[in-house]
Amino acid sequence: MDLVTSALGLTLLLPVICLIALAIAIHSGKPVFFRQKRLGRNGREFHLLKFRTMTISKNGPGLTRDGDARVTRIGRWLRKQKLDELPQLFNVLKGEMSLVGPRPDLEEFWSQASLEDRRILELTPGMTGAASLAFCDEERLLAQVSAEELSSFYLRKVLPQKARLDSEYAAQATFRSDCAILLQTVFLPLHRRKREKREVIEREINEQVSEQ
Repeated sequence: MDLVTSALGLTLLLPVICLIALAIAIHSGKPVFFRQKRLGRNGREFHLLKFRTMTISKNGPGLTRDGDARVTRIGRWLRKQKLDELPQLFNVLKGEMSLVGPRPDLEEFWSQASLEDRRILELTPGMTGAASLAFCDEERLLAQVSAEELSSFYLRKVLPQKARLDSEYAAQATFRSDCAILLQTVFLPLHRRKREKREVIEREINEQVSEQ
């Protein structure tokens, strides 16, 4: 499923990938792709591939949150639509990732994680998964934490919950449930736009009530 779907996806989405790459090159220069070492199955390192959504800088935390000044204008839109993840189809085609599985994280976080949480590394990482859907608003969540406490909060609160959710899902995963995860991921941006529109309307109504 991974090999066939990733190969088919890359073939069908090639025009989209080329357009996104061109847009990034025009608006924020080269490189258009971002490569970063992540831990894969059994703790083996591999280079995760994404569209570059941030300025070219070696400084800054390994976590991104809402309002991060490093994120470019086009990068903000790509991240919101989850289009920055498309190049990971190459990782799937190479066998480094699966379509569904735990999101691969940085070695700096896994090195500080508990042995129980590190068991999730026995699984092949995925482009999306149970924890990815549960934490689809992770950047908004992290924006509520100060910069000094960001890494500590992620290690204490977020990473353990992600590991638990992905482990529980893997224990009962089926072909059908994987397909459901993929469909939810595809339609996630649509649900997010509806929610944001609803929040705007509710905020406007509250402001009108306050004025009265």
